Amino acid sequence: MKKITLKNIANHLNVSISTVSKALNDSDEISKPTADAIKAYAKEKNYAPNFNALSLKNQRTKTIGVIIPNMLNYYFAQILKGIEKTATQNKYKVITCISNESLQKEIETIEMLSTGVVDGFILSVSEETQLKQNYKHLYSCIENEIPLVMFDRVIDEIDCDKVITNDFMASSNAVNYLKKKGCKKIAFVGTDMDLSIGKSIYEGYLSGLNNNNFKKDESIIITTHEMYYKNHESVVKPLFDNSFDALITSNESVAIAAMKIAQDKGIKIPEDLSVLAFSNGILARHSNPTLSTISKHGELIGEKAATLLINKLENKINDTTSKTVDTDIVLRDSSK
Repeated sequence: MKKITLKNIANHLNVSISTVSKALNDSDEISKPTADAIKAYAKEKNYAPNFNALSLKNQRTKTIGVIIPNMLNYYFAQILKGIEKTATQNKYKVITCISNESLQKEIETIEMLSTGVVDGFILSVSEETQLKQNYKHLYSCIENEIPLVMFDRVIDEIDCDKVITNDFMASSNAVNYLKKKGCKKIAFVGTDMDLSIGKSIYEGYLSGLNNNNFKKDESIIITTHEMYYKNHESVVKPLFDNSFDALITSNESVAIAAMKIAQDKGIKIPEDLSVLAFSNGILARHSNPTLSTISKHGELIGEKAATLLINKLENKINDTTSKTVDTDIVLRDSSK
């Protein structure tokens, strides 16, 4: 079947090609009856816009490239939801790619999508990118005037828009909260310690201890790399050779593993042990007991990141900005 064009629609309805284009893009310049007739005919004939032709004509694709490091993390799923929601409201499409924590995959994805496929990028950099501190591909985006918005895992040296949470303060506030609830020995398990976020959460915990006149106790602190779920219990188990009445973790799967071990040992939650975890995913709401969390509001981060990028694309803004999304503690059954 021959593909229908704007010209075909225009000829059939005896209107200009410009009128058809404006109607299909919801322009207020076209009357509702005319727009409805154009849209109905286009739908009947299965009209699909030629995005390559639009790109050549307008130098715009109305498409955003999103790169996330991990597809299994519910937090990133929340962020994607916020990006998709805002993009759709502004009539942008989204292409989502996964780096799988690989620098090379991140480079290849940016190179592929930069060839007129997307207008700009929203990304959280891979673990390997941070470890190797190889940012050439990101600098290349800036040099080629391809708008870039980083979220969550950001590179301070790159001059681009950023959306972050204050993980240091969130962790410090978690210690403050537990102290107010009467906790006297607060343990910590941190994963992703090679990442700036993991380090920030840990440093916030140490600051919280200091601010509340708690001594740092290495026997109830575990810092390690991100692990698969099956390893969590074996990693957390050594904590329970020591006494503590509260636990903060940078990963909710780790917190749930710790609660299981505690329950097996007859430790009551939250009477004997309060547990708080970053961030606020599906597991937290369905664990037993339900898990109190430090919510980083992923959907809001996604909305803000997409808004920053679209504003830059639509309004040609040159200045860069950094937006901070506040965290808060979501109380459930695992804490006093």
